[in-house]
Amino acid sequence: MQIQNVVASVNLERKLSLEKLLESLDKSEYQPDTFPGLVYRINNPSATFLIFQTGKIICIGSKTIAQAKQAVGELVKIFRGLGMKMPKEYKINVENIVVTDTLGEKINVDELVFSLPESEYTPDTFPGVVYRITDPKVSFLIFGSGKIVCAGAKTIADSKKAVDILRKKLKSIGVL
Repeated sequence: MQIQNVVASVNLERKLSLEKLLESLDKSEYQPDTFPGLVYRINNPSATFLIFQTGKIICIGSKTIAQAKQAVGELVKIFRGLGMKMPKEYKINVENIVVTDTLGEKINVDELVFSLPESEYTPDTFPGVVYRITDPKVSFLIFGSGKIVCAGAKTIADSKKAVDILRKKLKSIGVL
């Protein structure tokens, strides 16, 4: 199982002037007619931020939870370097973890969708089967190659648990 993306959020509980940030942050993007947030990327650690006037910030693109937390810390340092007053403490929430894995063999997706009635499959628009479970609350994309994507977990443990549940379900219906 490999983590592909960690999405985290933080609320700095301060109003932010996105216009001023646009002037101060190199390579930032802000087009309020199409998206209400400023987009800013850093390289070390690699992350992209969606920054909103309310002080809410979404961090995407990290490969670990620790990296997401480090990236938010770097952004706060950058803000402080611009003379902005930042809180000493702030809570970072993991919103979504996206992992990929392989089932180890090819899957007949046409057979799968009939064996897994709560799944969705529209091959003319997307080549994978969509399957959701509620505990933990995640969504899977299952491809004929045997590769899977699991999105929605808030912890690594929940990602692992969800993948195990999927494997057991596929074995129980004779697909694996």
